[in-house]
Amino acid sequence: MVTQEKTLQVPFVDLKAQYASISQEIDAVVTDVIRRGAFILGPELRSFEAAFAEFCQTQYAVGVDCGTSALEMALRAFGVGPGDEVITTANTYIATAFAASHTGATPVLVDIDPETYNMDPAAFARAITPRTKAVIPVHLYGQPADMDPILEIARAKNLVVIEDACQAHGARYKGHRLGGLGDAAAFSFYPAKNLGAYGDGGMVVTSNPHVAETLRMLRNEGQSEKYYHDIKGYNCLLDNIQAAVLQVKLKRLEGWNQRRREHAALYDRLLKDSGVLTPHVAPYTEHVYHLYVIRTPKRDDLRAYLGERGISTGIHYPIPIHLQKAYPDLGYRRGDFPFTEEYSQQILSLPMFPELTDDMIEHVAEVIKDFG
Repeated sequence: MVTQEKTLQVPFVDLKAQYASISQEIDAVVTDVIRRGAFILGPELRSFEAAFAEFCQTQYAVGVDCGTSALEMALRAFGVGPGDEVITTANTYIATAFAASHTGATPVLVDIDPETYNMDPAAFARAITPRTKAVIPVHLYGQPADMDPILEIARAKNLVVIEDACQAHGARYKGHRLGGLGDAAAFSFYPAKNLGAYGDGGMVVTSNPHVAETLRMLRNEGQSEKYYHDIKGYNCLLDNIQAAVLQVKLKRLEGWNQRRREHAALYDRLLKDSGVLTPHVAPYTEHVYHLYVIRTPKRDDLRAYLGERGISTGIHYPIPIHLQKAYPDLGYRRGDFPFTEEYSQQILSLPMFPELTDDMIEHVAEVIKDFG
């Protein structure tokens, strides 16, 4: 039974703890940008883009204002637009579908693999029509989708492959870093991500020079140079302060990801025989655990029980895309994606961040076991 540890507070994520560990370096780079008054398209952005491209083992990286823009701009750079279909999963954050919709294309949803919660390649193959232009496999929760069969199917049909790596900074698939497996990849730097900004931000990585140049124009009002607008563009730039912050953090990302894996291993061990299903890690992946997601048919009761004992949790995601009020026009019905729908009622994200302590994890596990 839980006794004196009942009062221990365990946040879902603690951004203050991370800042405390790097505050001097962060404060220095932010102050430098402010003192110089160079906030947009400056050396910090160029330096971070080069470092992030190298990290992802791609030729180019183009910073934008958020992960949703990264997905949308990537699709637009490959000519996706009205009349096209873009296939992705029903179990993902809705921004993946919004990115397709904002180009004028139609999101086409498929169900997930029941073990990894990522795109089922067979379901992807069945969903292809003559209108299909692209596919967005999502590396959900930090675990890579099974890219080899997805790429094989896509190449056979001449489809664009955009990796949604917004939750998977630094993850690997069969030894290869995510980002360079498809035609391009989108990342989010939302503050709580494995690599998070102090605001928001995003990045598209690619090894296609034409696509990279198109992305640079798209994010900056379609300009090839100042006041020369070659295409219809947008204003969605990653600013220099965020780029400077992210470059400081990038140097520590591998270590932080390793800490997440260690936390997950401890959760796995402590939650064995606890009555909840812990994450399945496919043998071809190196998971980075943006989220540690368990499953239980008693999800809502367990979540309330944890909350009463000072443990914060999340649900990623409680309502599948096809059942959201934003998407009645897609024509899907309840029952169309059985695994996604079942899991949306069972999944629960436990506290996960690099600075999490063993005591906190042990407390969470004890309370879950106490719940029974």
